[in-house]
Amino acid sequence: MDAIITLFNFSGQFYALAGAALAALAGIGSAIGIGIAGEAAAGVVSEDPNKFGQVLVLQALPGTQGIYGLLIAFIILLKVGLLGGDGMLDITVSQGAYIFAAAAPIGLVGIFSAIAQGKAAAAGIMLVGKKPSELAKGMIFAAMVETYAVLALLISFLMINSITF
Repeated sequence: MDAIITLFNFSGQFYALAGAALAALAGIGSAIGIGIAGEAAAGVVSEDPNKFGQVLVLQALPGTQGIYGLLIAFIILLKVGLLGGDGMLDITVSQGAYIFAAAAPIGLVGIFSAIAQGKAAAAGIMLVGKKPSELAKGMIFAAMVETYAVLALLISFLMINSITF
């Protein structure tokens, strides 16, 4: 039993850095979502190369979750002093756990919403393939999923900024 307790006896700094890594995991969802949309885009462009610009806009949309996760990771690294030149702050285990929990919304929602947005963007790309004048509708369908990524970004940001040292 002592070995298990020792295994999970991490410092506050560890939990804070694990939180930054968790936030950055939103990039996994973005990579998958962009890949899904890219497959559809390649099919449309193979039929009509002139639609490249239109489908590229839709393919890029799932990438925002990765950017949001990276932003939260940078905010965490700044807050704990790792990116400031003064060295990392002495953080309690509770404070580190709070930071880890604050990173969870964007890390987890970012993964799943980017994948869902990739699917919605792929559907929009297929719409553009058949009716190029309907690009705006395809963008709106994909942007609706973005709402939840923005809400997760907001809650992670507010939670991190409420933690005091």
